[in-house]
Amino acid sequence: MENWDDMRVFLAVARAESLTGAAPVLKMDPATLGRRVARLERSLGAALFVKSPQGYALTDLGERMRDHAAEAEATLALAVDEGASAALTGQIRIGAPDGAANFLLPQVCAAIQADNPDLEVQVLALPRVVNLSRREADMAITVSPPVAGRLRVQKITGYHLHLAVRVDAPPVATLADLRGRPIVGYIPDMIFDKELDYLGALGADGVQMASNSVAVQLQMIRQAGVGIVHDFALPFAPELRPVLTDQLSLTRAFYLVRHDSDRQSDRLNRFAQALIAGLQAEVVRLERMARLTDSPLI
Repeated sequence: MENWDDMRVFLAVARAESLTGAAPVLKMDPATLGRRVARLERSLGAALFVKSPQGYALTDLGERMRDHAAEAEATLALAVDEGASAALTGQIRIGAPDGAANFLLPQVCAAIQADNPDLEVQVLALPRVVNLSRREADMAITVSPPVAGRLRVQKITGYHLHLAVRVDAPPVATLADLRGRPIVGYIPDMIFDKELDYLGALGADGVQMASNSVAVQLQMIRQAGVGIVHDFALPFAPELRPVLTDQLSLTRAFYLVRHDSDRQSDRLNRFAQALIAGLQAEVVRLERMARLTDSPLI
């Protein structure tokens, strides 16, 4: 590569597999990126991408170049860390399922950013697993530990879920009392992790109102439905109350996933440590509030 900027352009296009996908990352327009890629390929005398209407796929040479460039990028990040001050700076992006993104990360990230004024924290809320290999994010929160890839996985904390209905709904003494009531849950063919499939616990054959978003599901239950709700989300919905807690109680866990090449990054290590501690404390705080249903949200 001619210079670091060429490597940055190449890596962004390789990870996004398109010019339009890489453009917002680099804050450049797709046409300029196309010219930059073409210029780089001319200077190398070889094609790095196979271009098609579907996007930019790496050639064999491009794949080898990507691996070397990613290693160089990680080495440069470590060098920057070496000279970093005690306070965290720069930009860090976290990918997360929208339950964590809506009800946990805003408070936790605000506290971390308040301690590090020059830090920019971005939360990427997606109804799917974040692709760290393509550098969609610096780290990701998942509900299942990944088993493939060069990834570093740390368990953050367990959390609880219970059945919830409106406070003014008819009494629910047994699961049989749910018959005839609209069940809220995930769109079945968009459940991206087996840990999010709660229908078996409910003994339900299907859902009458569904969304791929936890936040939308909560709003649906607020209207007229019944569904599984994170205990840490209940303080944000005083119209809801948990029911059948002695008969139906689910436990899941959050995991922090990072690319293995970032293992020696002091900056990311310190941020991850603060993130894990903050999430652990926030889950405990909100679940305690959920048990004290008369307590206001603070």
